[in-house]
Amino acid sequence: MCLHYRLHKEVEVKEKGMSQSSQESGVRLDKWLWAARFYKTRAIARTMIEGGKVHYNGVRGKPSKIVEEGAEVRLRQGNDERTVTILMVSAQRQGATQAQALYCETPESITKREKMALARKMNALTMPHPERRPDKKERRTLLRFKQTNLQESD
Repeated sequence: MCLHYRLHKEVEVKEKGMSQSSQESGVRLDKWLWAARFYKTRAIARTMIEGGKVHYNGVRGKPSKIVEEGAEVRLRQGNDERTVTILMVSAQRQGATQAQALYCETPESITKREKMALARKMNALTMPHPERRPDKKERRTLLRFKQTNLQESD
């Protein structure tokens, strides 16, 4: 799917008489992640990069790193880890469909993400959940029980 899209885009760009790299040159990693809609704000993208949650071509990234087409970006979004290949560089944030055209997620990343989601779902099913919230009397009993256990352990 990604290869087909890339070939289609190259034909479109050649027809217009300009190269993709001349359209957008010198876009920072934090700005590209924001434009590709991985993070809601550039500040969040910057925080994630500085926190080591984003790797650019296998190396821990920096917010000011200039992105290039064909580069591999590994990033964390909540519990999910994605590995994407940059297809196009853009500094403008657009709609979700246009943003998805900027990158292609690797098949290994997709299968790994689906497996992890299934594992989380199965784990949630095995955990006991109460049928209802405790009422006032039950809450007081729970608080007393917890306080006595804390006092005994000290």
